[in-house]
Amino acid sequence: MARFFGVDTSNYRTSAALFDSESHGWHNSGQLLKVPEGRIGLRQSDALFQHVQHLPERILELGMGFGTQIKAVAASTRPRAVPGSYMPCFLAGAAVARSLAHAQGVPFFEVSHQQGHLAAAALSANALHLLHEPFLAWHLSGGTTELLYVKPEETLFSAEIIGGTDDLAAGQLIDRAGNLLGLPFPAGAQLEQLANACTQPQKPFRPKTVGCRFSLSGAQNKIETLYQTGAPRETVARYTIDIVGSAVMDATQQAVQQMHLPVLCAGGVMSNRRLQQRMRDAFGAFFAEPALSGDNAVGVAVLAALLSGELL
Repeated sequence: MARFFGVDTSNYRTSAALFDSESHGWHNSGQLLKVPEGRIGLRQSDALFQHVQHLPERILELGMGFGTQIKAVAASTRPRAVPGSYMPCFLAGAAVARSLAHAQGVPFFEVSHQQGHLAAAALSANALHLLHEPFLAWHLSGGTTELLYVKPEETLFSAEIIGGTDDLAAGQLIDRAGNLLGLPFPAGAQLEQLANACTQPQKPFRPKTVGCRFSLSGAQNKIETLYQTGAPRETVARYTIDIVGSAVMDATQQAVQQMHLPVLCAGGVMSNRRLQQRMRDAFGAFFAEPALSGDNAVGVAVLAALLSGELL
């Protein structure tokens, strides 16, 4: 048995995970951070404090004694694997993971939150081979809407931003629409349920997409205007999701026409079934299952195995 431990402490969820490189089995223990009612995010200091509280519980849930069996440990220590990428909330997970690795006498690896998302999506889609070749990837989450060109490097893959939003992230737009409709944060899952009940869909506003890039700030104004005209909540929800879908589809089309590469989709927003179906039909895109679409530590544990040379 070759087991690897990963930790991810993002601005939305505390996560710890185990991954078996031989069976590809995994166990993720995650907990959403608590956001006060009516708010659509947390200050970094509040997120860091909650991670310090939650992480021991999440590790305990993984089972007793697993530390004697792990071969390496990894933690997400920054949002992206580029200079200057930093968020204090990742300090909580990095400190615990580094200490555990030292106590057990096993290697410790630093990876990025985004790399973890991509690895989790590849594992879930039964497409780990993508991590060894160039591909296109979407990272759509509460704070990130990036179209990436991913390619293998000497130690791990790199991810260059080639498209996405110039202002609001897709998850921010969805959460703001959810807040408008009185939904709790994060709003993605409940907004999708509302959208699925829509019987009066509106033709969506289509953000202009040039060079794989688009703006979503104008979309927020359109959503607010539709809501203020008295449109049903289900219609507003469907309208919001269709706007995001149109922008993502157009940017992907432009990238695929230029680069002719497979497409992997990661991040919580990409768990939306309607968006997934559109992307599969048009591009044969790969997706993570819902449990591995949002923030999780499984991808981080997968990267510990990859960096240890235990995952071909």
